[in-house]
Amino acid sequence: MNEKKLTGISHFIKAFQWSLAGFKAAWQYETAFRQEIIGMLFLIPLGFWLGEGALERGVLVGSLLLVLLVELLNSSLEAVVDRVGLERHPLSGRAKDLGSAAVFVALTMAAVIWGLFLIEKF
Repeated sequence: MNEKKLTGISHFIKAFQWSLAGFKAAWQYETAFRQEIIGMLFLIPLGFWLGEGALERGVLVGSLLLVLLVELLNSSLEAVVDRVGLERHPLSGRAKDLGSAAVFVALTMAAVIWGLFLIEKF
């Protein structure tokens, strides 16, 4: 391997470009990601508006960003499983189901946080 290892600002710029490519791929290929982004366009500003202080705002917005994080990890897991092979295999199915369960847990956590906050607020 004769590639020069990136360091400093060069590495930062390249990593940023790879991240943007990841967001573009998620938007292009993942329906759930698009749905979550669209929902968050409304919910994140609402979280900043409803939250009183940095902690409340951070928890409300952070719970939503956690959903996106888990969705991206789940999507990457599914892509790797599909890359390895498209034939049905119990372990492939289990991996995809576990990723989906992780997204469900993140969504449930966000719903509980927002629900408790709204009940207490109103």
